[in-house]
Amino acid sequence: MSETAEIYSEPSFRKTPALSRLAPLVVLGASLILIPFVDLLPTVWNTGLVVVGVSLLATALLVVLRGQIADWSARTSADVMALFAEQDLFPTVIATGNGDILTANSRARAQIHAFPGTRLEHCLKSMFANPAAILLRLQSSAEIHGKTREDIVTFASTVPISVFSVGQNVFCWRFHLDEEGQWEGAAIPVLTEGRNGTVLRVNGVAETVLGRRPDNLSQVFPDDVPAPGDIALAKTASGQMPVTISELSHSGTVRDLLVLPLNSAGAQGGDTRFADLPVPVMWLTPEGEILDANRMATKLIGDVSLGETNVTNIMHGLGYPIQDWLTRVANQEDAPPSSEFLRLTRQDKEVFLQVTLNRAVNKGRVCLIAVLNDATELKTLEAQFVQGQKMQAVGQLAGGVAHDFNNLLTAISGHCDLLLLRHDQNDSNYGDLVQINQNANRAAALVSQLLAFSRKQTLQPEVLDLRDTISDLIHLLNRLVGEKVRLTLSHDPVLKPVRADKRQLEQVFMNLVVNARDAMPEGGEVRIETEVVSLSEPLRRDRATVPTGEFVTVKVIDSGTGIPADKLQKVFEPFYTTKRTGEGTGLGLSTVYGIVKQTGGFIFVDSVQGKGTEFTVYLPVSVASQTVDDDTAALPESPSARQGEGVVLLVEDEAPVRAFATRALRLKGYTVLEAGSAEEALHLLEDGSLNVDAFVTDVVMPGMDGPTWVRKAMETRPDVRVIFMSGYTEGAFGDSGPEISNSTFLPKPFSLNQLTEAVFQQLN
Repeated sequence: MSETAEIYSEPSFRKTPALSRLAPLVVLGASLILIPFVDLLPTVWNTGLVVVGVSLLATALLVVLRGQIADWSARTSADVMALFAEQDLFPTVIATGNGDILTANSRARAQIHAFPGTRLEHCLKSMFANPAAILLRLQSSAEIHGKTREDIVTFASTVPISVFSVGQNVFCWRFHLDEEGQWEGAAIPVLTEGRNGTVLRVNGVAETVLGRRPDNLSQVFPDDVPAPGDIALAKTASGQMPVTISELSHSGTVRDLLVLPLNSAGAQGGDTRFADLPVPVMWLTPEGEILDANRMATKLIGDVSLGETNVTNIMHGLGYPIQDWLTRVANQEDAPPSSEFLRLTRQDKEVFLQVTLNRAVNKGRVCLIAVLNDATELKTLEAQFVQGQKMQAVGQLAGGVAHDFNNLLTAISGHCDLLLLRHDQNDSNYGDLVQINQNANRAAALVSQLLAFSRKQTLQPEVLDLRDTISDLIHLLNRLVGEKVRLTLSHDPVLKPVRADKRQLEQVFMNLVVNARDAMPEGGEVRIETEVVSLSEPLRRDRATVPTGEFVTVKVIDSGTGIPADKLQKVFEPFYTTKRTGEGTGLGLSTVYGIVKQTGGFIFVDSVQGKGTEFTVYLPVSVASQTVDDDTAALPESPSARQGEGVVLLVEDEAPVRAFATRALRLKGYTVLEAGSAEEALHLLEDGSLNVDAFVTDVVMPGMDGPTWVRKAMETRPDVRVIFMSGYTEGAFGDSGPEISNSTFLPKPFSLNQLTEAVFQQLN
């Protein structure tokens, strides 16, 4: 899967350029909103301009959101295609219509040296004389019919190739190469037949069933080789045995045959080899009645009454009647085996089966052979993968949207700060400007919740005793739960410290307690329990694995209405809520999830409808001393930024943000040089006589990013102070950090005072 990740490591997926192109539209919209507050036009014009400005901003935000969703969809589609390609038994390649390989499974990488970024036709030059013509012919047919298959004859063998379109000019290629020993580890008896009935390979199960390794199929079937689906007598070392043949694959003159031993369905004293076959097999009528089942099948599906139990009553999950599937397979004479994933109805546990149906004829009567395979673990892994991909994709989407919104909010609140400087409290427009500023701050708080879910917020970790943290919060929690709900605490007497951001951890407890309160509209009790837990072996539950070690657990338990079982796995998804419209945003538990995961912990939920819900948070015990880590601390809001002096080089690709920051710094006495990109900044610095005291730069920009250009500039100007800005916060520099001396970080959105105070602190 690492190759798939490489496809999306380009800068185009780190920052959508749509916002840059929409910058004029955003500036125009913001200007139209702010113009009415300056009293330059009549009231009627003011109202119209505000409406037009809001419409323009909404249009810009919608375009940005569509770009983020498109990027997420592309990443998710490629990841899912790569997952299923890896499960294929043959070399499988996903490529664009131009032949550029997007992803290839391990067999394709090993056998045809297909790697992401290379051309498919180059990988096939050693196999075919003119691969470009072959690929063009097959791809053209697939574009017309959706899929196609052709056997390509080479000097050494025949290579079947199948290709199908997966949409948006992307194609899946499968090369049915003969792989030595492909069926050796299979739990079914398989013979590989070559020219003139020559037996090329016999797997271990087939050798056990036949009692020998035949050289030709005539040694197994002296009279004639039966057609696929027919029943015939096979000659074995211990005598004759009834079998049915199914064709597993066919490549030129080579085909793999499943030789399945049978006893006469329902007959007494039949051959016992069927019962002892080392793979679960059932013998069915086209109506689904189970005529016979060997020992392993009975162990897998449970006790059945032969001739009475119907598979349609014990299996389900196709999305349409299973009987339709059975009838379709029974009516197709020369069709290949058909496989489906079904869920077995069992009271003791959940079991998923891969059921492969083969059509057979017994004494002129059409029957079905069902080969079963326990796919429970596969379906569990698939569910884990889908859940992980979903949470990761939503987190990336949330983080990307939050980044772009932070740029917008920086421009809006920043220009509002500039207007506030020109209006005193007695001005009629002052109150309106304060409202704009306050609502921009509310929007910033909402964006911070998205960043918390995507785990890209700034943390100020410190070593905490949770008893003190909860005690400091208890007064506020009592006010939150109200008079109907009683809040009780229970602490472990030897509670150990944890390392976390106190402010964020308080938000976790408040959100969990508020949810517990809302689950008890008639009142009740909310209990908060803390305990030290030592895990000697990993704890696996809810598709997560808690490693060994010591943890402090915090449980928030209520006696409310509970959560339905089918909704438990969705409660941490953003914007998902069980509350009525207007009662919740659906961001509370997703914020909790993001904070806990970013802190290195885990959170689980247990609930019984009508009895209550219990949230359990696992936080790793800290071995560090109880000191505050200020390395990543954000700059505090200064009540009144101070005047300064010096030359500042401001590098910001978003024009509205750059315009606000330039005016703010010049108002406080700084000389500001502007650059819209890293390349432009480096060009300005080529003038050796130019003196610069500080770099103020965005981190993520088209082309060269902030840390990269700053490193280049500091080769000749090592003493310059640096302030990095970003709509992303934690993780904005990747895993390694900026590793630049004399630098600090200013998260967006920031106010006029925060920006100018940050520059003052760096230069003084």
